[in-house]
Amino acid sequence: MSDLSAEIKQAKQRFSIIGNSPALLNAIGRAIRVAPIDLSVLVTGESGSGKEFFPKIIHQYGARKHKKYIAVNCGAIPEGTIDSELFGHEKGSFTGAISARKGYFEEADGGTIFLDEVAELPLTTQARLLRVLETGEFLKVGSSEVQKTNVRIVAATNVDLIHAVKQGKFREDLYYRLSTIKIEVPNLHDRGDDITLIARKFASDFAQKYMTAPITFSEEAFKAMLLYRWPGNVRQLKNVVEQLALFDAGSVISREQIMEALPLDRSGLSTPATSQSNQQGYEKEREMLWKMLFSLKGEISELKAAFNASERNEDDYFHRQKPSASSGLNALMKLPHNSLGEEEHNVPGADTSLSESVDATEKEAVRLALERNKGNKKAAADELGISLRTIYRKINEFNLD
Repeated sequence: MSDLSAEIKQAKQRFSIIGNSPALLNAIGRAIRVAPIDLSVLVTGESGSGKEFFPKIIHQYGARKHKKYIAVNCGAIPEGTIDSELFGHEKGSFTGAISARKGYFEEADGGTIFLDEVAELPLTTQARLLRVLETGEFLKVGSSEVQKTNVRIVAATNVDLIHAVKQGKFREDLYYRLSTIKIEVPNLHDRGDDITLIARKFASDFAQKYMTAPITFSEEAFKAMLLYRWPGNVRQLKNVVEQLALFDAGSVISREQIMEALPLDRSGLSTPATSQSNQQGYEKEREMLWKMLFSLKGEISELKAAFNASERNEDDYFHRQKPSASSGLNALMKLPHNSLGEEEHNVPGADTSLSESVDATEKEAVRLALERNKGNKKAAADELGISLRTIYRKINEFNLD
C-alpha cells in the first residue's frame, strides 16, 4: 500500500494533478494498478472533471509507454469522416480521397488510443470498434483487405452509457467490452478542500504567465466556492479564477466578487452533500409550476366561455333558476372587499384581470429563461419543459425579440 501511495504521489507530480480527496486518490490508484494489465478501460465523469489525465497515466505506467499515444475526440469528428479518421481509407474510396491514408488504429499499432466522448460514435462505427476490440482486425474505408492492429483502448464519456444502451444509441456488447475496468473521476464539488488548492494554483499560474500581481482569497470567498456546485468542474473554476486574476490583480478576493464572477443562474449554490437532490427538487418544482400555469390559463378560458354562454341565455337562465359555474363565480367575485382582499368586481373584469396576471407571469418566466440562457431558445425551452416551437410562439406573442 505504501508503494502505491508513493506512485500516486509521483503520478500527481508528473501530470500536475492537484488535490488530496479520497475519491481522486482512489481513481489515480486504480489507473496505476490497471496500467500493466492490458485491459480496456472506461473513464467516466462530468465534463471538465479531468478525465483526460487518466489514459495518460495508464499509458505511461504500462508496457506500451514507449509506443504511440493518440487521443481522439470522437465528438469533434463529423459522422461522414469518422471511419476514415479511425481506420484509414484507400485512394478513390470517396470524393476527395486523392491518396491512401492510415487511420489512428494503424498509426497507434503497439500503443494506446484514447477515445474521448466515445458515446458520440455512430452505431456503424461502434460495430467496427467492437471488431477491433474482439479480434484486433479492421478494414480501411474502400478496402476489402483485413488488417491487424495491436492497440490498447481507453475510452471516456460524460454520458450514462447504460441509459444510452436502453435508448438504442450505444451497443450493449461494446459497452461491456469497453468497461472491463471502470474508473470514475469525481466531480469538483465532491472534492471538498481540493477546490481551494486548485484555485490558489490557477491564481499563481496566471500571475506568473502574464506577470501580474497575484490575487488571494478571503475565508468567506473560499466558503462561497465550497458551497457552489461547479457544474463545469475544474474547467469552470479555472475560467472564474483567471477572470478575477485579470480584473482584480493584487486584490484579496471577497465573497461578493466570487458571486459576481459566477453565472447569473445561482442554482449551482448548494452544499456538496445535497446538491444533486436539491437540483432534482428544483427541476420538479419548476415543471409543476409551469404545468399549473398553463392549466390555470385553460380554466380561465373555460370559465370565460361558460360566462358568455350564460349571459346570452340570461332570461331563460333566471326563469329556470338553475345554478351554473358562472353564477358561482359571479357570487364569489361580489363578496365584500375584506373577503377577497380586492375591490368589488363583476365577472368579466375579474376574469380579464386574472388572465392578464397569468399572461404577465408566463411572459416573465419566458423572458427570464431566455436571459439565463443568453438568448439560446433551445436551452430556454428545455429549461421550461416546453417544445422549441412553443417558445418561438411565446416570443412572438409577448414581443420578446
